[in-house]
Amino acid sequence: MPRLFWKFFAIIWLTLTTTVGVIILLVNLLQGVPFARELEQERRSIALNLTANVLARDGEEAAAYFVRSSEETLPHGLTISKAAKPDACSDPKAADTRSVLKEGICYRIFLPASPTFTFENFGPFMPWLTILISSTISAWALARYLIRPVVHLRDGLSALAHGRFDFRIGDKMAGRKDEVTALAHDFDSSAARLQELQDAQQRLFHDVSHELRSPLSRLQAAVGVLRQSPAKLGAMLDRMDREVERLDVLVGEVLTLARLTAGSGLPLKTQTVDIIELLNEILGDAAFEAQAREVSITTSVEGVFRAEVEGELIYRALENVVRNAVKYTAEHSFISVSCETAADRIKICVTDQGPGVRRDELERIFQPFSRGKEAVPRGGFGLGLAITRQAIERHGGRVYASLPEAGGLAITLELPRADPFSRVLPNFTVS
Repeated sequence: MPRLFWKFFAIIWLTLTTTVGVIILLVNLLQGVPFARELEQERRSIALNLTANVLARDGEEAAAYFVRSSEETLPHGLTISKAAKPDACSDPKAADTRSVLKEGICYRIFLPASPTFTFENFGPFMPWLTILISSTISAWALARYLIRPVVHLRDGLSALAHGRFDFRIGDKMAGRKDEVTALAHDFDSSAARLQELQDAQQRLFHDVSHELRSPLSRLQAAVGVLRQSPAKLGAMLDRMDREVERLDVLVGEVLTLARLTAGSGLPLKTQTVDIIELLNEILGDAAFEAQAREVSITTSVEGVFRAEVEGELIYRALENVVRNAVKYTAEHSFISVSCETAADRIKICVTDQGPGVRRDELERIFQPFSRGKEAVPRGGFGLGLAITRQAIERHGGRVYASLPEAGGLAITLELPRADPFSRVLPNFTVS
């Protein structure tokens, strides 16, 4: 059962137990009895009635003797007197007076009430006062216990609403271990994730601006050369075509990554695809391109693995990993592609013999426009692995990098047979 329930239960139970204990203690200390005022009134009424009965039956002397002999048990102050007027016995009966008509004489029996404001008479009120005080203290403690974390949560949400994603409240829970503390840590995780996304967005804007500026600068340079030397029109047009094509490829990859990120909540449009057949097709094209650098690559993987996936996305993800390996592996080296299949999952590992990356960069290379610091620039924009991770994770799989003992870099892709999300995504063009 939740910890918060047991804390509330313990507070209420301890409050009731403490209240009962304090009541018993005060009763013993003050010699007070619950409902003592009512008992005292009943006792006085009995004394008055007994004296009146004795007087009416046996006469004045017997009543006086009854009062004298019962002083130890009857309340003090009981007196018998004769009324000045015989018709005084017709007065209404009062709480402290009884009237008896005997042999034509009206007798008045009087028993005054005990003093009201004495410490002893205050005893009967102590249990109720104790309950009031203990209830107030427990209500205050319970309200404070609940309201303090709510105030912290409110401050945190207010900070998020104002764009302060660095605000944290988990360290303000004062050692609590309950559902409210878990909620505070979930808030901190959400705030950290929002801060991470904000930083990634700002970094993406900066990187896109930087990547767009380079081909645009070269286009401007080509235009300037044409204005100065019109005779170089052919060469400059070829260069401008290359830069325009480079811009087109960059914009296409940025749009693909943006659609993958923005469409993470949309269902994929899936179809049955043989992943191994798709991989073999990519490996055949990559082997032809690798010949230019005298690089050999696994050209065929045996087996069949049909899965419900968005075919173009998975093709793009596999192609990015294989082409990335061909691009960065050392010349005259070998690229190994292995495949393991299970009943519900396929695991593909692509290992090159390139410079690899530092261990602290294994996660960073999956961020947009990121490359290993030791990697030799060979074109591209650093978006391939970012697109691969987004595409695979959108299908419920995962992608990660590792460093083989022999050197190089290994990229592993795990993909489930059936898409657990059944999502639809706009079609992408494979370039």
